[in-house]
Amino acid sequence: MTLQRMDNIGIVVEDLDAAVAFFTELGMEVEGRAQIEGLFADQAVGLDGVRSDIAMMRTPDGHGKLELAQYHTPAAIRDGSHNPPPNTLGLHRVMFAVDDIDDTIARLRSHGAELIGEVAQYKDIYRLCYLRGPSGIILALAEQIS
Repeated sequence: MTLQRMDNIGIVVEDLDAAVAFFTELGMEVEGRAQIEGLFADQAVGLDGVRSDIAMMRTPDGHGKLELAQYHTPAAIRDGSHNPPPNTLGLHRVMFAVDDIDDTIARLRSHGAELIGEVAQYKDIYRLCYLRGPSGIILALAEQIS
């Protein structure tokens, strides 16, 4: 038995519409939306009375996907700091390759994104930055320059 692929990364958000707008501005496309509830949902995630709305977002090449979920019941919880630093244990960040890092940052700022640090250049190869998006999600952006 072998691994077939990584299917998606799931992210719980406070406001699904705001998160969808943010990732749409980044360049992702909505593949579908659904309400998830019932016994299968309870069994799959190990919670009782699950009712959530999800949006599946995909990158323009169709290979990368994010599943954004907003829990209505049981309510989403905060486990620790709302804005943990980049060296916090656990899921670190999601990185996206972009054509123009400055333009992307400017567009995402209109959706509440904030830079963590600054745009840095790695040799003559990449310009990179971390930014915080909706619900404290840390994104990394990379622009290839050579």
